[in-house]
Amino acid sequence: MVKHHTISDHTTQLSLQDLTALRESLHEQQRFREEQLRRLTAADTRTGQPLQQRSPAHTQVHDTLAACARMVLIDVEAALDRLAEGRFGHCRRCRRAIDRERLMIVPQARYCARCPQTPEAGL
Repeated sequence: MVKHHTISDHTTQLSLQDLTALRESLHEQQRFREEQLRRLTAADTRTGQPLQQRSPAHTQVHDTLAACARMVLIDVEAALDRLAEGRFGHCRRCRRAIDRERLMIVPQARYCARCPQTPEAGL
């Protein structure tokens, strides 16, 4: 028999196996983004080329990749914190449970599919 952990509404339940798989997925994403940032940083020092001598396009791509990697890493680490604290799987806007299917695809999801995901102060 599989035990279930109910997340705030009766339609969404995550089993202990689901939670374990989500935790593993988040840790894998965390390792990937940390390695991506290490490689981007190493690329800066490896080329020996001063940043101001790079083409604007190269600098923009590099900066965008690094910013995206940092942003995803922050989201992943926040999801791991929520998981550890027992607050995982709740929409930050409406507080309803985030659908299991959504979490299995995007485990760091902060919003349910019903709420707009536009950034607002304090959310």
